[in-house]
Amino acid sequence: MVANPLYLNLAEKPLATLDDGLAGADRLLFRARCERYLPELIEGLYPLYGERDDFESWLAKSLKLLAHHVQTRPQDLKDLDLKRDLNPDWFQAPDIIGYVFYGDRFAGSLKGIIDRLDYLSELGVRYVHVMPCLKMREGENDGGYAVIDYKAIDPSLGDIDDLEALTQALRARNMSLCIDLVLNHCAKEHPWAKAALAGDKHYQDYFYVFPDRTLPDRYEESLLEIFPDFAPGNFSHYPIGWVWTTFNEYQWDLNWTNPQIFLEVLDILLFLANKGVEVFRLDAVAFMWKRLGTVCQNEAEVHAILQALRAASRIAAPAVIHKAEAIVSPDKLIPYLGTGEHYGKVSNLAYHNSLMVQYWSSLASRDTKLMSYVLKSFPKAPPSSTWVSYLRCHDDIGWAVTDEDAAAVGLNGFFHRKFLSDYYAGDFPGSHALGAVFQYNPQTQDKRISGSFAALVGLEKS
Repeated sequence: MVANPLYLNLAEKPLATLDDGLAGADRLLFRARCERYLPELIEGLYPLYGERDDFESWLAKSLKLLAHHVQTRPQDLKDLDLKRDLNPDWFQAPDIIGYVFYGDRFAGSLKGIIDRLDYLSELGVRYVHVMPCLKMREGENDGGYAVIDYKAIDPSLGDIDDLEALTQALRARNMSLCIDLVLNHCAKEHPWAKAALAGDKHYQDYFYVFPDRTLPDRYEESLLEIFPDFAPGNFSHYPIGWVWTTFNEYQWDLNWTNPQIFLEVLDILLFLANKGVEVFRLDAVAFMWKRLGTVCQNEAEVHAILQALRAASRIAAPAVIHKAEAIVSPDKLIPYLGTGEHYGKVSNLAYHNSLMVQYWSSLASRDTKLMSYVLKSFPKAPPSSTWVSYLRCHDDIGWAVTDEDAAAVGLNGFFHRKFLSDYYAGDFPGSHALGAVFQYNPQTQDKRISGSFAALVGLEKS
């Protein structure tokens, strides 16, 4: 696809005057990658911030940040960048088997994981996802997804040097590390939020803060509740006003309409990339952009942001790939890999949530008609990306079976979803499962299921 002339023109200006501080091969490669991917970066950024008077100077600041991280990138990672430049579909190889775990439960610490890498090698694992390991708030922390310092490791697991040692040990075995990077929110104890609470207007603009309930009430008319049982509503009251808190009152949503948030997140991502992280699971991305009168999920600007972050990685750390954590319906999922003007430019990976749901649906019903129908009509991923196929993860299972798909194979969508919840909760006659109901909604009768693979498949009961 030919780049928009506007984006090509905007790409030329900051590069012409940029003092990148680079020399030799670093400068040559940085300039070459900018020529290739800077138009894609601007294509993502311009719809978000292009009308600002300071857009060009802000763009120059972004390039300066990219050059800084190229300059500070370790040589072995620069070598990996070149290797991945020549083999950009490395993550699509059939032997890329992933293994996901909580660091403390698997090995106690990051150092402990290193001691168990031979075991993972024997299993053929090439992709190691250590679930929340960045420094989180004390007490309730949404399973580790309430981060107070994105550049620090949670002390219970080790420190940033331990992370770097782990990534080096993984690379020596041809393995890649994936970690979670939460893009929608941070903990209320994060320095940005603490400064906002202290009255700093600069940092208050990092969040959505309202002086009264007028706008929050208007937003609530169309918003959904993520955790209605224990975190009803989407706003929490603080001395500075009403703060947008989609998930929990201690998780403050970041205001992505502020371009400074993009720079902050980009700096964090590349800092961690330079410590050897190769895959970023971008958490809660569906919620990143807010629009009045909508559910504030899957807005077009989200895909623009993700394209810009991906293009930035291609310039400063091409060895890195991005995985979108978007558990949404198939028609809303494919844009996270890129459609239309963003085709193939957004994320490298996305969870094949629909396939996972259909596995469990077929097992419970002993019937694959629904699975066959759904997968035959499932949209194809761009060739530069692929699906992550999985059976279970740490999240609950929401029964993503539409009424239309169910009706196409002679099922009632509502009753089939209810059957699946009852079956995997162990409440249906003859069920082999020992799952647990999660977030039951008595008004809609919707209920999700939690449980390990062993519990749901019947191994635990047997």
